[in-house]
Amino acid sequence: NPGSEERARGREKGNLARPEFASLLSQRGPAAPDSPSRRRESAGPAPPALPDEDCMRLNPSFVGIALSSLLAVDLWASKRLGVCAGEASAWGSARPLLKVVEVSGHGIPWLLGTLYGLCQSDSSAAREVLLNLLFALVLDLVLVAVVKGIVKRPRPTHNKMDMFVTVSVDKYSFPSGHATRAALVCRFVLHHLVLAVPLRVLVVLWVLIVGISRVMLGRHNVTDVLFGLFLGYVLYSVVEYCWLSPLNAPALFALWSH
Repeated sequence: NPGSEERARGREKGNLARPEFASLLSQRGPAAPDSPSRRRESAGPAPPALPDEDCMRLNPSFVGIALSSLLAVDLWASKRLGVCAGEASAWGSARPLLKVVEVSGHGIPWLLGTLYGLCQSDSSAAREVLLNLLFALVLDLVLVAVVKGIVKRPRPTHNKMDMFVTVSVDKYSFPSGHATRAALVCRFVLHHLVLAVPLRVLVVLWVLIVGISRVMLGRHNVTDVLFGLFLGYVLYSVVEYCWLSPLNAPALFALWSH
């Protein structure tokens, strides 16, 4: 109908002439196409990103893979070699003998034996060697306890807690204190005692037997023993560097002099 169309155009011109309608159109501006960014804005703020520990690591580092593989092999080998972990184990009949070896590498017999030698010695040279051996044993006990308290690696699950004289940190496995002490005493004896070749070979064999017995008894994993041997070897170098003598520690030697 021509009359109705003219009336509609007239109403539209009238609305455009109204100032409030014109300002509303200017605020809206031209219509924009429906873009992905516009849809994201209309959907509200993006959810917060998950923390790193909640995300799946799809690309682990080579070092992480190597350490995980080493740990798995270590646990597997330690369990297979723990043939004396209990009386019902494959070599359970040899368990009492290996427990004697365990006592031979314990810290208490070595500390008591060194103190007895200091009290009975009449030679100043012997007292110097024994005093430094006592210093090495105490340093070994403290260092192993600190490392165990920091690492807090539990002992193997197949271990029986029937060890000879334990303290609180002995519930942890890394490193092996017996292996550390055996390597330390071995280097000390070979450097400061005059022994025949067969006796020197026996000292080295004793260190190896102590280390192997720790795994066979189920007390430690393989890496605990290997690191313990390395730590004892290095610890002797520290004792040699800090060697106590009547010149740098006169009070200690006066205490043990007769």
